[in-house]
Amino acid sequence: MLEFQPPGFGQRVVDTSLGAMVYYTPVAPPWQLASVEDDCLPPLVFLHNFGGGAWAYEWSKVYPAFATTYRVIAPDLIGWGKSAHPIRDYSVSDYLTILSEFLTQVTDSPVTVVASSLTGAIIIRLAIDRPELFKALLLVSPSGFADFGQNSGRRLPLNLIRIPFLNSIIYTVGATSEIAVANFLVQFLFAKPERVTEEMVAAYLASAQQQNAEYAALAFLRGDLYFDLSLYIEQLSVPTVIFWGEEAQFTPQSLGKRLASLNSTAIKGFEVISQTGILPHLEQPAVVIGLLEHYLRLFI
Repeated sequence: MLEFQPPGFGQRVVDTSLGAMVYYTPVAPPWQLASVEDDCLPPLVFLHNFGGGAWAYEWSKVYPAFATTYRVIAPDLIGWGKSAHPIRDYSVSDYLTILSEFLTQVTDSPVTVVASSLTGAIIIRLAIDRPELFKALLLVSPSGFADFGQNSGRRLPLNLIRIPFLNSIIYTVGATSEIAVANFLVQFLFAKPERVTEEMVAAYLASAQQQNAEYAALAFLRGDLYFDLSLYIEQLSVPTVIFWGEEAQFTPQSLGKRLASLNSTAIKGFEVISQTGILPHLEQPAVVIGLLEHYLRLFI
């Protein structure tokens, strides 16, 4: 799916215990500057959200802005995009394991990670377990979707989602057609429907149609990956900044502020991005770039 990546970005692969994990990184002009060696640049890792059709494209309007000053690394998580799609019941521990394996293979120095939503919450847990892997965290709407004991993510009855074959039909109908993907972006992820482009729909559709893509997506939809982030966030010691879409569905900014208040030592800032939903980095990438640049300077 390189056609959806910015010019000059190519595909690389890392092997994990759950299979091959694809990531996108600058490999050609205009990013390969003769005066700069990639290994000399500090690593900056971008991690996408969960949900039908999710993959590294989510951050593709943002990470080119950092390609000359950082070693940009943007993977497709296992079960998503072009990475391996093992047939299994996915769990949080799976993602804690493969993210740890991935980060230790792509760099030998502490990384700054930019991540969104449930992936951001999982990264917080990994940073608690393995703080030596991280320099800083820049997170968009991190939530375990069961925070403070409240289930905020499930949109379909659990008894339907858990019926074999029926859940696959639900995924096929709800995530693998152009109309369904466009509706998902407009209704659930964006605050302003007019910001959804044909390219975005095509990119999400390409990921959703990958073979066995339904296994990871249904694990998310069933709530198998949900947890209460409020039980963990107080243990976080890695410097962290949180950004929140003003009109994010399911996880309102009041939830974000409540989570942030549990650890004022590690959490150095909380920024609300106006007129955006769950994906401000796709809706208003220039604003997100500016905020990331500001906080990255603080962590240098």
